[in-house]
Amino acid sequence: QLQLVESGGGLVQPGGSLRLSCTASGFTLDYYAIGWFRQAPGKEREGVSCISNDGGSTNYADSVKGRFTISRDNAKNTVYLQMDSLKPEDTAVYYCAAERIAFMCPRYRYLEVWGQGTLVTVSS
Repeated sequence: QLQLVESGGGLVQPGGSLRLSCTASGFTLDYYAIGWFRQAPGKEREGVSCISNDGGSTNYADSVKGRFTISRDNAKNTVYLQMDSLKPEDTAVYYCAAERIAFMCPRYRYLEVWGQGTLVTVSS
């Protein structure tokens, strides 16, 4: 069974940092591009960042550029999202998702596996 499990969410004060992890089980991430998405209460899901299977291509939403960093360790079958300078508007459930595709970010309509999400709350 192909699964993605997110972890690392929690409550943090504005200006603080969190690192989210997305770990695969039942398959190897070597061949998969990964996207991070988030959904705030009452809002639509939005793309946050993505990384190609080899880590050579990354992309960020304008709202998180310069604050978030995506990376991956295929030996650990894990993708990370380092979130710095967090703002209250970053509060959301964060999801990772995977598409088996090489050397590019995943395409939303072809995402094959989704995690269950991890809650990030930025509040004083």
